[in-house]
Amino acid sequence: MAPRDPKDGGGAWGGAADPEADIEAPLLASSDSSFFLDPAAEDGDDEQRRRRRRFLLGSHTQSNTTSQVALVGADVCPIQSLDYELIENDVFKQDWRARGRGHILRYVALKWVLCFLVGALAAAAGFVANLGVENVAGAKFVVTSNLMLQGKHGSAFAVFLASNFALTMLAAVLTVFVAPAAAGSGIPEVKAYLNGVDAPNIFSLKTLIVKIVGCIAAVSSSLHVGKAGPLVHTGACIASILGQGGSRKYHMTCKWLRYFKNDRDRRDLVTCGSAAGIAAAFRAPVGGVLFALETVSSWWRSALLWRAFFTTAMVAVVLRALIDFCKSGKCGLFGEGGLIMFDVTADYVTYHLVDLPPVITLGVFGGILGSLYNFFLDRVLRLYNLINEKGKTYKLLLAATVTVCTSCCLFGLPWIASCKPCPTDTEEACPSIGRSGNFKKFQCGMNEYNDLASLFFNTNDDTIRNLYSAGTDDEFHMSSILVFFAASYFLGIFSYGLALPSGLFVPVILTGAAYGRLVAMLIGSQSTLDHGLFAVLGSAALLGGSMRMTVSVCVVILELTNNLLMLPLVMLVLLISKVVADAFNTNVYDLLVRLKGFPHLEGYAEPYMRQLSVSDVVTGPLQTFSGIEKVGHIVHVLKTTGHNGFPVVDEPPFSDSPALYGLILRDHLLVLLRKKDFIRSCTASTLNASKHFTHDEFAKRGSGKQDRIEDIELSAEELEMFVDLHPFTNKSPYTVLETMSLAKALILFREVGLRHLLVLPKSSKRAPVVGILTRHDFMPEHILGLHPFLFKSRWKKVRLGKLNVSSIL
Repeated sequence: MAPRDPKDGGGAWGGAADPEADIEAPLLASSDSSFFLDPAAEDGDDEQRRRRRRFLLGSHTQSNTTSQVALVGADVCPIQSLDYELIENDVFKQDWRARGRGHILRYVALKWVLCFLVGALAAAAGFVANLGVENVAGAKFVVTSNLMLQGKHGSAFAVFLASNFALTMLAAVLTVFVAPAAAGSGIPEVKAYLNGVDAPNIFSLKTLIVKIVGCIAAVSSSLHVGKAGPLVHTGACIASILGQGGSRKYHMTCKWLRYFKNDRDRRDLVTCGSAAGIAAAFRAPVGGVLFALETVSSWWRSALLWRAFFTTAMVAVVLRALIDFCKSGKCGLFGEGGLIMFDVTADYVTYHLVDLPPVITLGVFGGILGSLYNFFLDRVLRLYNLINEKGKTYKLLLAATVTVCTSCCLFGLPWIASCKPCPTDTEEACPSIGRSGNFKKFQCGMNEYNDLASLFFNTNDDTIRNLYSAGTDDEFHMSSILVFFAASYFLGIFSYGLALPSGLFVPVILTGAAYGRLVAMLIGSQSTLDHGLFAVLGSAALLGGSMRMTVSVCVVILELTNNLLMLPLVMLVLLISKVVADAFNTNVYDLLVRLKGFPHLEGYAEPYMRQLSVSDVVTGPLQTFSGIEKVGHIVHVLKTTGHNGFPVVDEPPFSDSPALYGLILRDHLLVLLRKKDFIRSCTASTLNASKHFTHDEFAKRGSGKQDRIEDIELSAEELEMFVDLHPFTNKSPYTVLETMSLAKALILFREVGLRHLLVLPKSSKRAPVVGILTRHDFMPEHILGLHPFLFKSRWKKVRLGKLNVSSIL
């Protein structure tokens, strides 16, 4: 049978037999082989990367999620699916039979030990990130303020601009030339990985190092970016590296960790790592667990909940110990200005029925502003992608342009604000000279402060603390809050998408705090609530409107402010803002996943999928192998296709009629070819596979790593020999009948975490297998390309106006 062109980065195949019926075929089955990433290509081959990026994110209004590539960080890379299914072949079964009770206890104990290590190392990474930002940014602000105090305004601006430029370029150069996968927040990549999509270097050691160093530099450069997203990616990197069991390349392997060399256990460990990242960013252990559950994870179970909670608890304990150490003054500026937690609101919060209208108004407009934030961010990212596709130089120029413009705005805007006399009833020094605080002198005289400079010339943590502070209703002009809100809103949009580590969580919290203050000044007279409390609710409103997270954001906000009395108001604001924003567009992380081109499977089936059966999207012919196959034929198929799974069919004389024996993976075929245990004739082998092969030889390599058929050398004589595939074939792959609805198949595919789903014929008179479903067969772009009539008749998504309720049903 002739092999089909691959249309799944993970290696499945299928689709319409008529190429004209598939509008994606010219893009996916292109004869231009330079479109796909050549592992041997030089990193500086910008032409290849530009062509791939144009295909993925060029002038299309929607990204092509059925392609084999996606935008990973700042570069376009090949992607493939993960194997969560247990491969039940003879070698696997023999390995498990040989394991005694001690092996099982060791396996369970190692899970908890790894969770402890992930939590401790994620806490250390979060501590280092905060320590670095507070000291680097703090030193910059102190030097600038001292120059302003001496009246050297030009020198102050030069130092401010030069330091910001140097820090931004450091982050950008490291990202562009060392680890492109470290660009952005990393949350879309983690979300895609936990959904079953893998890509090169997303969790590598160099990505981890660049993520931490680049995050410190980027946040310290006064760009409106945060460290929460990068810390989520950092936690996932730590978890993935620990789960790989060392490095074969450097002969640093641990026999005990061989149990974790599979995608299922690595998935669970990465989930714990992502929860640890949020816990390290905000010292919010419960919020971290809920964030992993609500936002990034696609599969969840009670055992994973316990381990994730244990991991985040370790983060809280280690972080608390490190912060207590810093209180002795051994950490420089860290510990004086930023302690991660914003324990700043009033000790006792009271609210009445009269407070509900302003709070509801805050939620409604927060939802509108959040949806607009996503809309503008989508447009800006598409513009940046057009610039970045031109090469590495343009990526650096874009980062340089944005940081120069940002520095000019931050230094120039406070000049339009009028000076305010220092309050007499405050315990804090006014003006704040040589330290963080609410009262920055800037160009003002003694006993005066510039309220706008107090917001701009602080780290994000300190500015949020200033806005959240209770009893500060009269410390800021309305005009200053309005200018700061507008600047933060748009600087946050334009700062994201650069080729450097950057997060969205903290900038949205900061902008929301300013929005809450502004609403308090406009309609706060009709409420008894403090302006600092309005700032907290404003952050919740904008987070709900942009990220559409409810439970996790609610708990994170409460853990940030250490005030449980705010729970009802925060819940109300989040629910209102999410409902309002859902009427306009999707949440920001789903938007980024689609924009990057990851084939993400949703947890629900679109209604139009119930109109289609499996046979409507997957038909033959297929490439299959016999139970005893010629080595030369296997090599030819592996070299000419990108498939990662092949049905094994027994034919006479090994069976009475053609019968499906199982499914064998590409990686396992490569192991067999490398081992060269061949037979000379097409007869059943007497080889005892368990004595010649170990389960470790078939263990999954690290994330993004893959063996290549080109690296295996075989003689002409060996190509004429045969190999018995029976002992290495998964004898119990998941199968469905071709008459099953596509919606039902999607639920099965996603809930079990499959990579291949074999489609069997209704009639026994046909071939034993008629196709294979992969995640790309469930992508709307592929389905609607095969069946354009669904565009006209689709009740694809039930909409009330523009309200998408298919995700709610």
